[in-house]
Amino acid sequence: MKNLLIVALLVSASFNAFAQSAVSYHGKKISEKGALPATQLAVKMGDKDKMAAKVEGTVESVCKMKGCWMNVKTGDGQVMRVSFKDYGFFVPKDIVGKTVVMEGTAETTTTPVSELRHYAQDAGKSKEEIEKITEPEKALTFVADGVIVKK
Repeated sequence: MKNLLIVALLVSASFNAFAQSAVSYHGKKISEKGALPATQLAVKMGDKDKMAAKVEGTVESVCKMKGCWMNVKTGDGQVMRVSFKDYGFFVPKDIVGKTVVMEGTAETTTTPVSELRHYAQDAGKSKEEIEKITEPEKALTFVADGVIVKK
């Protein structure tokens, strides 16, 4: 009976350890509570150029060099570029398809061609794909203070 109890406790402890490793925190430690789905962020912003927000979404791509940015799906085939406050932290490079919660500032910005080409290079795009980038891009962007990577 004692052995059964000990085995049950060990199994329970291993499940708890696995559950905790399913989430990782980067930058400022934040909570998931009150996160807005990324698909609703543009509507919530309305005419504002800038807004503090907590957002949850799915990672579409990540900087392959060091995890210094990520793109999060916002719906209708669109993505939002997410950078990290003061370049102060990075996210794992293998989180494509995972759910993230991020807290920080959403902003409508115009990204110059040179920066778009830099991002494409970081993402491992071909030289031909990079050369096709010829226009600046106006888009919703996000500067995160903290990120939770789930699942």
